[in-house]
Formats: sequence, structure tokens, C-alpha cells
Amino acid sequence: MAGAETLHLPGLAARSFDSLLEEAVRFHGHECPGQVLGVRMVLAGCRAIGMDEPRGAGKDLVIFVEIDRCATDAIQALTGVSLGKRTLKYLDYGKLGATFVHVPSGQAVRVAVRDSSRARALEWAPGASSERAAQLVGYRCMPEGELLTLESVRINPGWLDRKRVRVSCAACGEGINYQREVVVDGRVLCQGCSGPGYYSACG
Repeated sequence: MAGAETLHLPGLAARSFDSLLEEAVRFHGHECPGQVLGVRMVLAGCRAIGMDEPRGAGKDLVIFVEIDRCATDAIQALTGVSLGKRTLKYLDYGKLGATFVHVPSGQAVRVAVRDSSRARALEWAPGASSERAAQLVGYRCMPEGELLTLESVRINPGWLDRKRVRVSCAACGEGINYQREVVVDGRVLCQGCSGPGYYSACG
């Protein structure tokens, strides 16, 4: 099993950038600037919280990602976090940012891609055939301080320690887990019934 083999890989610091990128690309399906960014984010975020072997961290590592794009696949591939294990938390902020959390200590750092990095990539690959090609080169070799911002943060109460409880929505009757209900005018509702949702009934 390929997944089992990756568990025995050495720590991040012992691996080449090429090997990390190759692993991310295998998971994602193709090489792209977002994969390079994701690898850089993992290296920076895991280093900042002192976690060189994220795959062996189990639930001691939680990562909040703020966009559903290519970099998120690289982050998942190299750290082993996942939605099913509740160690990958997806927030639809539309931002190229991720917060790496060492759960036992509470230490957390938010890593974000600088808006200026897209233009700066061209400076690092002046002979590139296209903007995409320049980003593949530039994002890889650009100094970390020019590519990323790192900010120590505190995770607000409730985001890591939601209780394992289940209640029913007063409107649709479906169960709601992990305190994700909303109370509107005294009624317990799921988020889909409490306001505009992502789907509408066809009937």
C-alpha cells in the first residue's frame, strides 16, 4: 500500500525539496505552482511549531486551511492530516493561508502567501516561457520572507475541542454533530436551515 509506505519516510528536514514536491504531485495529480507553494508552506509551518515528522504526529497536529485549491492537497499529502481524522479543518475564506497547530502545547502559526509573490516570481525566473513557468521556478527559490508571512496565533475556544454531542434540527429533523447547530429565535437549527445554504430542494 502506497499510503503505508509514506509513513516510514524520514523527517522533512532530511528530505530534498524535489522528493517532497514529487510526493505532493503524486497525490494531487499534476505539477503546478500551487503544489510548490504548498510544499513551502508545510516546510515553514512545521518548522515553526517544531514538528519535523508531521506524519507521525497523529492528532497532535491540526492544520486549518483557508482555500480549496492545489496548495491544500500538498499540505495534506506531506503532513497526513485529513478531514476524516478531524486533523484537517477547512474554512472557506478564499485565502492562500494555513494555520499549523501543535495541539499539546497550543503553539500555532499561520502561514500565508504574500500577494506580491505572483509578481515577484517573474523576477526570479526572467527567462521563463510563461507566467506559470515563472511561478514554478520563482516560488521554489524565492526567499521565504518574500514568499510567505508567518504569524504566531492563538486558536479561539471551541475550534479544537468541540464536544461529541448530537442534536436534531427543529426544521429538517436531521442530526447535527459537534456543536455545529445555530439557535434562531429559540429554535435549534442546522446551518442549512438557518440561512442560505449550498443546495436547494428540487421538489
